[in-house]
Amino acid sequence: MKESIRYLNNVKKILKKTPVEDNTYTDIKPVQEACGTAYLAVLKAIDEYLLNRGVNEKELPRSVDGYRKMLKKYLSVRNGKLAKNFERIYKELHIAGYYRGLLLGTDTVKDAVKAARVFINKVNQ
Repeated sequence: MKESIRYLNNVKKILKKTPVEDNTYTDIKPVQEACGTAYLAVLKAIDEYLLNRGVNEKELPRSVDGYRKMLKKYLSVRNGKLAKNFERIYKELHIAGYYRGLLLGTDTVKDAVKAARVFINKVNQ
């Protein structure tokens, strides 16, 4: 969990330095970087959970579909909502925030990052 928290702390630092005007980030590049880093934090948390459950490092997922399968196999028994939350995080942070650069509102970005933090905390309970 330490690594995923470190990534989330980096997200805070990135967003803190990003210029804001009328609750909108005015520079998309650092917002994309922050969204990508927050998504990576989620993946790191899942990886750590899987490693602690005996999954070999070579068997860790390499794609979003691989993460979906591992979530269903290892985590859905404990918390069925995690797969649904992962999909939200994937679509908001990775696709809309990082890949397409569509997230500009400060509240929207902060809500997406908060969802990542909540997800990480649930994985590590």
